[in-house]
Amino acid sequence: MDFQFRSVINKKNTAEFADRIKTAYPEFDKSAFINDIHASLEELSYGDRIKLVSSMIEKYIPLDYERTLKILLSSMTDKLTTNYITGFEGFINLPIGSYVSKNGLEHFELSMNALYELTKRFTSESDIRPFIAKYPEQSLNLLKTWANDENMHVRRLVSEGTRPRLPLGSRLKMFVENPLPVIELLDLLKDDPELYVRRSVANSLNDIAKDNPDVVVETLERWNNEIQSQNMEWITKHALRTLVKQGNPGALNILGYKHGAELEVKNIVFDKPSVKIGESIRFDFEIHSKSNEIQPIVIDYEIHYVKANGKLQAKTFKINKKDLDGEIISISKKHSFKEMSTRKHYPGKHLLKIKINGVIYGESEFVVT
Repeated sequence: MDFQFRSVINKKNTAEFADRIKTAYPEFDKSAFINDIHASLEELSYGDRIKLVSSMIEKYIPLDYERTLKILLSSMTDKLTTNYITGFEGFINLPIGSYVSKNGLEHFELSMNALYELTKRFTSESDIRPFIAKYPEQSLNLLKTWANDENMHVRRLVSEGTRPRLPLGSRLKMFVENPLPVIELLDLLKDDPELYVRRSVANSLNDIAKDNPDVVVETLERWNNEIQSQNMEWITKHALRTLVKQGNPGALNILGYKHGAELEVKNIVFDKPSVKIGESIRFDFEIHSKSNEIQPIVIDYEIHYVKANGKLQAKTFKINKKDLDGEIISISKKHSFKEMSTRKHYPGKHLLKIKINGVIYGESEFVVT
């Protein structure tokens, strides 16, 4: 049977969670808690499972917030000992974070300390966001302290929790509009010894680039002037992935790619005039250099898909990076039109565009049936 992500909150780990609560809170009706959860767990989505367990915490620990929180902190799984989140055991801590973000907004210090402890066991990147939105100045001051914490998971929370567009988390609109407070935090983490943390820094910059590309380009130009290392090269490439796809001149320049290389794209050919939904089509083309000097190039292609309304919508795909040295390069690429959960295909005339260093150098039509 295919793995379903919602199963990370399951009957086994909710029962184990109940055991730990019972140890910390002897009056706890463990059997009723488990039965209430298991009665409807199977039919619920991932998010709804977290909400269900959190609501059962409220129902079966009918104490004030401070006393309930003390019980829950005693009921978390063990601290992580690796420099990454491994396995699915830690997901059962998420209902605790959900309880905190729902019930603890009027208790800043108490709740932030709980999320600090929680992130050492799993992550509290989503549940810290309501506190950042409600108490921006207090939160940012605290996060600056956490950026120097000895625990790598706490340091990662500083960057991951403030990402403007965190997947599965609420959007922090104030940082979408003005990302400079986030940049101040990322400045403290840009040379972190853990790749785990640096990856979060790069992902945060990639988020910011979607709304404030110039801020990201300026930040990475400054960082690269301050630090010359393989770690900084990695952060730079990872952080600029969206801007490179978009052909942002500043991003391409940082990576050493000239916006508008001296070349031509010729002889775009498909292996067949049309492709059926569910099958693949191959295309070939040539890149002809117009310079005798070596030109670093990043080769992408766009498929302009027909949507349900009949209009075209482009998506960019990677091909390769090369050093063009006064030569002709032949490229061959297969593209699949298999149905996906994230993309539905529609028949009609599609468009292929070849993009090099952010500039379109050639295009050709083909038909999907």
